[in-house]
Amino acid sequence: MMQRPIMDAGPGLNFFSIHRERLLFGTLGPLSIREVVESEIRRRSGQDRRFAAAGAVMRKIPEHLLEVLSDDLTPDLSRAVERLGRAPAAERLRTSRDLGETLVIAHAAVVAEAGADVIVLIDDGGGRRAAAAEARRLDRLRSQGADVGSIRLIGTLTVLERAAGSRHLPHRDDMRDLYNRLRGLDDGLPPLKDTPLMSLPCWRPS
Repeated sequence: MMQRPIMDAGPGLNFFSIHRERLLFGTLGPLSIREVVESEIRRRSGQDRRFAAAGAVMRKIPEHLLEVLSDDLTPDLSRAVERLGRAPAAERLRTSRDLGETLVIAHAAVVAEAGADVIVLIDDGGGRRAAAAEARRLDRLRSQGADVGSIRLIGTLTVLERAAGSRHLPHRDDMRDLYNRLRGLDDGLPPLKDTPLMSLPCWRPS
């Protein structure tokens, strides 16, 4: 069973800030975010003019495309938060640093433990390492006979690769222009020359 991909704040801030939400949803379909991620996007939209448009764009996205999941802790979610944060869940929730990432990954882990396959959209390096560790844990459980699903990790580069050659990014120059805009918002993205985006098969002459 496949769930909606769940998104961390970083990709949402980047795509929403430059009004490319249609590319995001057109490529991945409907998404989910946690309440804390919604709050982070709104907060950073109000604090950093680079992201000024993100909050307004997010407010206009209908629920059938962007589902906001409650941050209320279930017993399973509490256990996942404690495993990831190495602290009691209530204590971890009082620390805002990387809380969105923690809840996104914890949510994915709980859903996957129930048997679903989950995609996590996250760019932050620490968050990606934590999500990858959870994915490996589930792989080990599955190899031992447990009836669990999986976590698949994707990022902004994945979204752009999938969108390449579509109506959202029909030309190679469109990809270059968009990537430069995204990297202006997120210096965690690698230089364009260090990605495969300019040499994808769809750009080759037919």
